[in-house]
Amino acid sequence: MSSSGKMEGPSAPVVRRDPYEVLSVPRDSSDQEIKSAYRKLALKYHPDKNASNPEASELFKEVAYSYSILSDPEKRRQYDTAGFEELENEGMDMEIDLSNLGTVNTMFAALFSKLGVPIKTTISPTVLEEAMNGTVTVRPLPVGTSATGKVDKQCAHFFGVTISEEQAHSGMVVRVTSPAQSKFKLLYFEQEVNGGYGLALQEDSQKTGKVTSAGMYFLHFQVYRMDSTANALAMAKDPEAAFFKRLEGLQPCEVSALKSGTHIFAVYGDNFFKPASYMIEAMCAKSYEDTTERLKEIESKILAKRNDLRQFETEYRKALARFQEVTNRYTQEREAVDDMLRERDNIHCSFTTERTLANPVGVGSSSRYTIEQSIPESPENGSVDGRDKSGKKKWFNLNLNRSDKKA
Repeated sequence: MSSSGKMEGPSAPVVRRDPYEVLSVPRDSSDQEIKSAYRKLALKYHPDKNASNPEASELFKEVAYSYSILSDPEKRRQYDTAGFEELENEGMDMEIDLSNLGTVNTMFAALFSKLGVPIKTTISPTVLEEAMNGTVTVRPLPVGTSATGKVDKQCAHFFGVTISEEQAHSGMVVRVTSPAQSKFKLLYFEQEVNGGYGLALQEDSQKTGKVTSAGMYFLHFQVYRMDSTANALAMAKDPEAAFFKRLEGLQPCEVSALKSGTHIFAVYGDNFFKPASYMIEAMCAKSYEDTTERLKEIESKILAKRNDLRQFETEYRKALARFQEVTNRYTQEREAVDDMLRERDNIHCSFTTERTLANPVGVGSSSRYTIEQSIPESPENGSVDGRDKSGKKKWFNLNLNRSDKKA
């Protein structure tokens, strides 16, 4: 089952086999059959149980990788449609088992967790094996009561909640809180035919205000859970895809209603370095009738909106491609217009400055330039300072002319 984070951790094997073949299940297997097959193989090949067999570690990775595909409805659909190629395009994430890491690797993982990189941890195989063998200690937790405790890291405290027919019909809520903000998992186990318990559901604690909490809701209708960290790394690479994939995290729980009888829950210590303190309580959902009806209504709207977004994404991608096309053309057209206007300005400049100064008189020069060259600068040639007075009568000429007439 899913939980709080994913990381591009131990990658898929280089040579990949069909996930159905790896888990030895037919292609039409139910989710429960796939989970049961994975559970048995994971325990069989877990490195903690096969320290002297290096091949077991690779087989364990292959089993975990195959289960990460077939346990996710969307990834399973993609694989069934187009094989591994489609999964590679989407970017495959895989959970990491930190329960058997050494101190250095555990510190490394804790550092990334503090930095906000989501890391998904698996349950310790020791806990799962003890539960499957039925050797765990189960404390009773009556409906309407609570219990507190402190569980060591990679260990679990088990609780049995017994409900009546009426309570089963109304539904049940089980929640765990930690005022110390400890990191933990809330687990639900189903009864196995051999008398043991098999892990069916798990929820990772989330920080809410000043506490960390996790809850499970078993109501009289299909219950969904939101894996908010699904495709977290892929979303970081493509914010637009993050929006369209956001509602894909809403997935139906395999167990939505409980029958009368005793049901097994556990609080698992998921801290890296210290125990987890907690308070667990079981309540009848009858007191939450208004809340459950609102939940049913809003989840119905979310599912409808998810279908709408799947169709809208196709339209959006086409419109975005068209937008990019016209945007590129706009940039090209703007550059072309700028280039032509720049060339036109250069031509104008050549008419008004460059050619006027470069050409000699009489060869394509402007009229003003020609006139200025033809005007003499000497006063003798009729300059402004040397005016031509030849047309005026001079006194000595007047006297001579007068004496000539008398003669």
